[in-house]
Amino acid sequence: MRPQTPFPADSPADLPSGGRPADPAGAGPGCPAAAPACPELFTWEFASDPYPAYAWLREHAPVHRTRLPSGVEAWLVTRYTDARQALADTRLSKNPVHHSEAAHGKGKVGIPGERGANLMTHLLNIDPPDHTRLRRLVSKAFTPRRIAQFAPRVQELTDSFIDSFAERGEADLIHEFAFPLPIYAICDLLGVPREDQDDFRDWAGMMIRHGGGPRGGVARSVKKMRGYLAELIHRKRETLGDEGADDLISGLIRASDHGEHLTENEAAAMAFILLFAGFETTVNLIGNGVYQLLRHPEQRQLLQKAAAEGDEGLLATGVEELLRYDGPVELATWRFATRDLTLGGQRIAEGDPVLVVLAAADRDPERFPGPDVLDLSRRDNQHLGYGHGIHYCLGAPLARLEGQTAIATLLTRLPDLRLGADPDELRWRGGLIMRGLRALPVEFTPVHR
Repeated sequence: MRPQTPFPADSPADLPSGGRPADPAGAGPGCPAAAPACPELFTWEFASDPYPAYAWLREHAPVHRTRLPSGVEAWLVTRYTDARQALADTRLSKNPVHHSEAAHGKGKVGIPGERGANLMTHLLNIDPPDHTRLRRLVSKAFTPRRIAQFAPRVQELTDSFIDSFAERGEADLIHEFAFPLPIYAICDLLGVPREDQDDFRDWAGMMIRHGGGPRGGVARSVKKMRGYLAELIHRKRETLGDEGADDLISGLIRASDHGEHLTENEAAAMAFILLFAGFETTVNLIGNGVYQLLRHPEQRQLLQKAAAEGDEGLLATGVEELLRYDGPVELATWRFATRDLTLGGQRIAEGDPVLVVLAAADRDPERFPGPDVLDLSRRDNQHLGYGHGIHYCLGAPLARLEGQTAIATLLTRLPDLRLGADPDELRWRGGLIMRGLRALPVEFTPVHR
């Protein structure tokens, strides 16, 4: 068992270098005096299995003020009813200018490097009416019809990555499969030329490596990505007509040129956040999902049989259950109180940060019977894995397509897939927002073409 050491301050993707570790009590200043001792939060052991700590918070301190590894104090919301309310509450702004501290100016909230790279004006940082305007511009790229048209490309990518390791009989499913699949898919959707997509893979790799890369590497990758996006927007604008390319970046340029008042910074920030939010969630959806299926062989066999028989119903409910049970987004992105309010019986002051713990809400026994049981046939499954309200994940249809395609194809083509390491040896990436494995070694019977 790993020691109860806090995350390094520069390891979470949403925290900067230089933050201080969680206070020794682990759970911060808001623990109720009459309750049993608060569990430690934000340690490596917590990252491996946060669900017991979240169960404690749901019962004893459902809206809980804590000190994060960066030193910022924030409220954690852990019950389903409170979480759903908070996600749709217009008094909780996404814009970090409402933060009562100056910490947002130092990069302690949000994505490292986004401020320095002038990428702040994206959907995760703005409120209506700007949010409404920008979301409308990109929503057409994620319609059911458009996603259905994209399905053959997702299948092609899925098969090509499996082909690359099928003959070896072993693989790291994170780095060889779950990571590259959504990167190349979202690059195609955005309109990044094929010859440039390997650069995006390198930059994105730095962004999910967190503390595993060089100090400041995330911010440098964000700046490189920002420079490339500005150049790509300029190149596309010079060659774009009223017809032709229907990729997302071309669509943003065309909308801007037809009076939608989309600035170049907004276009670059939009492309950036779709890439950033659109790949890591899917990396973790596939990685966490396959890991849990391998830990639950009876459920895996049910899904494997359904995939072989083309039963799309169980595949659809199964992916939704994997999202609920051990989803890719552990906490919703930052919100800030624009005025004093009460949530779950707690008074939250104007300017306070609020973090909705999706992983805790989606295992609330008041909402989900047997919440700690993985049941791929679960029907009443209105989980919050992709949020709720106006900030509901725009790319959810694409992520679901990628998750269903990846998992079904893996189980069909590699029917005896199994873990290649003891579960206790696997390490989860430290961080606040995302939840995912650093690596997922697997073994299987080699498949020769």
